[in-house]
Amino acid sequence: MTNHFGAERGTGDQTAGVHDPAARRRGRERPAPSPGSGERVQSAPVRPDEGPCHRGGGRAMRVSGAEAAVGRAKGAGRDAAGQQTDRLRYLDAATREIARGMNLDETLRELCRAAVPAFADLAFVHLYAPLPVGDEITASPGVLRLRATDRAPVVRAAAHGPRPAPRPAGKVTAAQVVRAAADGLLARLLRAGRPVFGDLPGVRSVVAELLGATDTPGAVPPGRRLILAPLHGRSHAMGSVVLVRGPGRADFTGDDLLVASQLATHTALGIHKAVLYAREASVADTLQRTMLPPSLPEPTGVALASRYLPSSRTAQVGGDWYDAIPLPGNRVALVIGDVMGHSMTSAAIMGQLRTIVQTLAGLDLPPDEILHHLDEQAERLGSEHTATCLYAMYDPVLHRLLVSNAGHLPPVLLHPDGSTEILPVPPGAPIGVGAGGFESTEMHAPAGATLLLYTDGLVESRDSDVLTGVDRLRARLRSAGTGSTPAALEELCDLALGTLGSGGRDDDIALLAARFEGIPPETVAYWYMAPRPQTARQARRLTRRTLHAWGLDSLVESTELLVSEVVANAVRFASRPITLRLLRTDVLRCEVGDDSPLVPRMRHARLSDEGGRGLFLVDQLAQRWGATRVSVGKVVWFEQSLSGEQDPG
Repeated sequence: MTNHFGAERGTGDQTAGVHDPAARRRGRERPAPSPGSGERVQSAPVRPDEGPCHRGGGRAMRVSGAEAAVGRAKGAGRDAAGQQTDRLRYLDAATREIARGMNLDETLRELCRAAVPAFADLAFVHLYAPLPVGDEITASPGVLRLRATDRAPVVRAAAHGPRPAPRPAGKVTAAQVVRAAADGLLARLLRAGRPVFGDLPGVRSVVAELLGATDTPGAVPPGRRLILAPLHGRSHAMGSVVLVRGPGRADFTGDDLLVASQLATHTALGIHKAVLYAREASVADTLQRTMLPPSLPEPTGVALASRYLPSSRTAQVGGDWYDAIPLPGNRVALVIGDVMGHSMTSAAIMGQLRTIVQTLAGLDLPPDEILHHLDEQAERLGSEHTATCLYAMYDPVLHRLLVSNAGHLPPVLLHPDGSTEILPVPPGAPIGVGAGGFESTEMHAPAGATLLLYTDGLVESRDSDVLTGVDRLRARLRSAGTGSTPAALEELCDLALGTLGSGGRDDDIALLAARFEGIPPETVAYWYMAPRPQTARQARRLTRRTLHAWGLDSLVESTELLVSEVVANAVRFASRPITLRLLRTDVLRCEVGDDSPLVPRMRHARLSDEGGRGLFLVDQLAQRWGATRVSVGKVVWFEQSLSGEQDPG
């Protein structure tokens, strides 16, 4: 039989049941101690001829009326003390359970479990939408929405049971949406933060509003069978909880108001904590995602896809990142990294390291030098955080891959025949240690192969070490390469994630996949030319011959003019042979490189100037153009549409 809080005194065993969370979750019939707010157990009166003491031959000693009154007072005092103890035990167990909730739903669920049926037969919670956050001063939302409700089940008493179970408040329902005026009585009651009985003058209309029965007479339970308890946080009213007892239970008392106040107070603090936790999680997730590339580039000769999955511990943001950076000569840099730790600091350090890598990549340095300079800059940041990083450079013209590793997991290469290979890249020390000693490893990158860069969250978990995780990853990749046609890159990423995409994760996961397509050699023309005055004419002749061979006669005139201007400018500053390269992909791209670090800039030439107008011609005739510093000088490039139709401006 369920012992209801406020209906009957509980024994020690019944009290212990409240402190057992497992027993409370096994069913609704869980014991709860009584606070003595319902039917009170009175001490049996002492009859005059039945005193506690006897004299002589057994004659009962007559007890005076005063002594009997004292005995009754002592019995009532012991009864009240027991009820007070039960009330404190109940509140201790209930508030302990409410405090365990980490999010809003858990907090409200624990409140309902604690209140029904031990204290009330019905509980429902309305919260403001949106909920106020922190100590910010915001206008009153004015809209209350039903967020949780709980009703005691109908329990049929046994035929010879000691007493029937109370009947729940079956007719009482809650309104889904309540629009509370900022200066109305309901809003004032919630701001006051003190629980009230539902039968007080003026409160019945407020309760009827929460019940959605303003036009239904008699919808509010009569007597003191309803308590309205405001949920008031540190500085804001968050909503209300309504507690109702059925007709088979005793009415609420003044002591029950104190119990309801404690339940509401601890629930409001839990809601406040949950809202702040959710806000911190949102800020952390936003910070993490804004520091990752919003989209991947689409370089010629390589297809890219990526995935990022945050940790299931939402507010524990990590420092995983990936990047794909276009480089001069249609090359692309592939980067994966992981800052140790899970905190906002880790995410901030990640953002700084990613920016440093992008800046260093623009200098077109070899991968080992990139990691060397990154390690130096990480030491200057003055942070105790270390990071792992892998930097790979892919050249689609030469079909070559240059890789350097700073303590990161080695990449996996999926070959066109479905076999997998862990690339033998020497692991250097992590970034921030200051040990240096990074090496670049060059290897062949066959067309159709897929390179997979990942962080340890993909292959390491509480029940699996890194080696086992890598073997599982290779097995999933092999299954994708066994078909007649290779899996699409997006599908391959989903397959690499496996069940981690939907389950709980202890760590962040960053994944970058690159499928090498390459650029056919017959679509590339490359020359070295001495920096002489005749070089511009030589470049025009080579360009004209190549475009005729490619069937691009419509672009010969404009391309000759552009090449002549760019090569003539390179000849002025170069001290070593210059390079000229033409690439035919989806556009016609021309690249002219020299050993001078001076990057050309457009400037307005005066009428008397003999030069200074070449870049204006390039800007007007080319679809796109630019200049990039490299480790041995600079590269000036421009692109033209193969259709011959140029974008204006």
